[in-house]
Amino acid sequence: MVPSMAALLCNDRAIVLSGLAAAILIAWAYLLIGPGLGGMMPAEGMAMPAGMAMTAPAWSFGYALIVFAMWAAMMVAMMLPSAAPTILLVAALARGRAGLGGLAAGSAGVFAAGYLLVWVGFGVVATALQWGLSQAGMLSPMMATADRAVASAVLIAAGIYQWTPFKNACLRQCRSPMATLLAHWRPGRLGALRSGAFNGFFCLGCCWVLMALLFVGGVMNFLWIAGIALLVLIEKTLPWGEWTARAAGALLVIWGAATLAAAIL
Repeated sequence: MVPSMAALLCNDRAIVLSGLAAAILIAWAYLLIGPGLGGMMPAEGMAMPAGMAMTAPAWSFGYALIVFAMWAAMMVAMMLPSAAPTILLVAALARGRAGLGGLAAGSAGVFAAGYLLVWVGFGVVATALQWGLSQAGMLSPMMATADRAVASAVLIAAGIYQWTPFKNACLRQCRSPMATLLAHWRPGRLGALRSGAFNGFFCLGCCWVLMALLFVGGVMNFLWIAGIALLVLIEKTLPWGEWTARAAGALLVIWGAATLAAAIL
């Protein structure tokens, strides 16, 4: 007996959601208790015993790999939740295009891999930037910029970017990807990978500046990471997401101006 379309769609949705949930949970667990943030911070978290200063390890090839793995896990943990609706949409489209015998969940998985490939590439750039700033002595042990003027410049630039037409165009694409998915859909795994990467570049254009804020609040500041991830999720998935992006931009400019004034005074 051939299962109904509703049953197949429900099964695909369950498989995709389970895979997404597992990937997100593993990424957050890696940051908390694995060689990610948890392995790079002292056992007590951010607090250090009196009289002791926290120092960052010396850079080596092995340490660079750990930092890159941390950034890659961070991108999965922060960006995959907001991409979940699009990935579920891809599963539904794949089922419709391929018919009842299509591997919709597999197509969604390959699409997600293409999407994450873009953000893992961003992780490479972020690792190189972290190395450069560290070598220049511009980062604290928590991997936040130690220069208030630089921090204020990043905050103001990020706030202004939130109001630019490019940001708005990328955000609208992330919020309503149906037209682009239909226009650029290609059959097969390579087509799904290409479509995922295409969507990932739109997402990168939307959110890269928010990732730059990690160097203001601290790359190793878990609450800061979670806060940015929540902002990305709200911007991309909730009805008031576009207004939230603009409001966040205004607050970032005000925060940056206040930080600059404090640095000058």
